[in-house]
Amino acid sequence: MQDLAALQAFAIPGQLSFRSGPGGLLFADIENSGGMASVCMQGAHCTTFCPKAQTEPMLWLSEAARFAQGRSIRGGVPICWPWFGAHPTEAAFPAHGFARTVAWDVIDSGGGQGVTELWLRLPRSDIIPRQWPHDTPVDLCIRVADTLEIALTTRNVTAIPRSVSEAFHAYFFVGDIAEVELDGLRGCTYLDKTEGFARKRQDAPLRFGGKIDRVYVNAWGECAIVDSRLRRRIRIAKQGSASTVVWSPGHDKAAALGDFTPTGWRSMLCVESANAADDILTLNPGCTHRLAVRYSVERA
Repeated sequence: MQDLAALQAFAIPGQLSFRSGPGGLLFADIENSGGMASVCMQGAHCTTFCPKAQTEPMLWLSEAARFAQGRSIRGGVPICWPWFGAHPTEAAFPAHGFARTVAWDVIDSGGGQGVTELWLRLPRSDIIPRQWPHDTPVDLCIRVADTLEIALTTRNVTAIPRSVSEAFHAYFFVGDIAEVELDGLRGCTYLDKTEGFARKRQDAPLRFGGKIDRVYVNAWGECAIVDSRLRRRIRIAKQGSASTVVWSPGHDKAAALGDFTPTGWRSMLCVESANAADDILTLNPGCTHRLAVRYSVERA
């Protein structure tokens, strides 16, 4: 794991700096003419992002988030890899994989013209062999401007196919969940996790009145969060993702999780760009897969 002194080699004066943050975790802070962001080295986790033209952040971070070694952070964009949800055969393995709770290495950085890029790599030495004995190098690029772009690249350098499921588990800041509509999923089939993975069809824009936990399958298109309270639209464009996961915990689930404030769940919505459920990847020998997203905001 890189220490703070090693990270300084990648700093860019006036754009990119590194610091020790809460819980002793290391962070990169990015600021340019387009936007501002923070990235935790544990999990290569973009915890905050706000375009300079906006008064409200695009990403939501819980006021009760816990910052600790080996623990996921509630909010921002956690990376789920190499499995999404529970492990298919090992109940003791961590939910959503291990990539979000281990320290990634910075391998490069760059900036200019209102854009800053940070490149990270998941160290093989931090992977528990029993959980993932396969040689599948993983890199991540975070690109901060007036938009936020994130790309996760997985390579299979083994001699046999490997199954991978993954997601950018993005938490978006909203004015009030009851005044939000999610567009872009009309006509899609989804698995309803609140009803035992019942298979249903979305026939209208999605609105929120309580707990929602759904995996939309064969959902390749762009989504948009239309927020009447904040009078804005967050666009979620993606590549290499066949699933969209939508999660709003509701009051009871949020209270049970312990890292939400009592009303914090009302100001967030998870729209996750994924390959999960029906859309788990099979990565053949020598092949590469790239999961990429672009988050942007405009006035509605």
